[in-house]
Amino acid sequence: MSENNVNENAQTMADALNSVETVHIGDTVKGEVLAVEDKQLIVGIEGTGVEGVVPLKELSTQPIDDIRSVAKVGDEIDLVVISTIGKDKENGQYLLSKRRLEAQKVWKEIQAKFDAGETITAPVTSVVKGGLVVNAGVRGFVPASMVEDHFVEDLNQYKGQELEFKIIEIEPSDNRLILSHRAIVEASKAEARKEIFSKLQAGDIVEGKVARLTNFGAFVDLGGVDGLVHVSEIAFDHVDKPSDVLKVGQDVKVKVLAVDEDRDRISLSIKATLPQPWDNIESEAPAGAVLDGTVRRLTSFGAFVEVFPGVEGLVHISQISHEHIATPQDVLKEGQEIKVKVLSVDPDAHRLALSIKALEEAPEGAQQENNSQPRNNNRGGDRPKRNNRREERTSIPAEYQQDDSGFSLGDMLGDALKDFGKDDK
Repeated sequence: MSENNVNENAQTMADALNSVETVHIGDTVKGEVLAVEDKQLIVGIEGTGVEGVVPLKELSTQPIDDIRSVAKVGDEIDLVVISTIGKDKENGQYLLSKRRLEAQKVWKEIQAKFDAGETITAPVTSVVKGGLVVNAGVRGFVPASMVEDHFVEDLNQYKGQELEFKIIEIEPSDNRLILSHRAIVEASKAEARKEIFSKLQAGDIVEGKVARLTNFGAFVDLGGVDGLVHVSEIAFDHVDKPSDVLKVGQDVKVKVLAVDEDRDRISLSIKATLPQPWDNIESEAPAGAVLDGTVRRLTSFGAFVEVFPGVEGLVHISQISHEHIATPQDVLKEGQEIKVKVLSVDPDAHRLALSIKALEEAPEGAQQENNSQPRNNNRGGDRPKRNNRREERTSIPAEYQQDDSGFSLGDMLGDALKDFGKDDK
């Protein structure tokens, strides 16, 4: 071989060596797939003359079941150099990643959305202690306190769901992405609240869904805003606990009692949408009818007995027993089941006069006493006794002279008024 040929070959080798690029950790390179193995790819790094390895977990930000479904021999892939393998850098291999290169792009996109105040949508992949893990192209974490605007006991219900999130904190260098779904829920409810409060008025009949149950009532979702149905507004009959008659998720019709936007409160009633208990009272409780009832309240002048849900009648003290009793509490107690006879009914005034003694046979002594009681037409000798009777008649406390049930003083005195004034004739 001539000297010229030797020099030319040497120059060619030198040029080839000079053309080989040096590979550095963190470089973005292009690799050609040379072999596909079960858990990795073997690639040739373009322009370097060296090979690299791409492990299965470094192929994509998404889970991969079959490596051959995402790569084949001859494919060219953009990769980032993670580290070296072996001490011989010239002939050694490099650890490469496609996933981290994709993640870099994702971090830039998320950062741009964070800066612009935009939200992201991502699926929940798992539930861990303290919150949720989501796949936003990179791993995101949602603390339990940022899942909803109320406490959630079981977070497993969110697994597999795709939710919208607000970006709370982002730090790509630490692979830290904190997200909040609660912020989305609160913003949505705030918008819905504004719209609902602008339209809702007292007296409206609307439909809603039971959202929560407490001991004092039920919260009903009206489409983004919760209103409260107090336990006393659930039904006309007595309700001990809302959970006895309602369940979460139940559709209900409610009447708006009051709207207070400043205090963010809406008062609702279910029973106001139900048939009124006094509507057919004349046919259900005509004079002379015998009904089953429950003693609800005892006062000094009588007992209020519930005969239908939401319908109470008064058994005046004079109608409790043929025998003299000092107070209704002497013979009755609240919650007691009794039978009563209807004396009179006034549906317009919501008044029902009832009697217990009308269903009992009067003792012989009481009948004789009533039949033998003389009428006193003498204005002189019996004046002190008549004054005593008048004093007894007017001894009902003032607060009971117009009870909140609608019964007047005359209703409460009952039979005691029948003979009033006869002695003066």
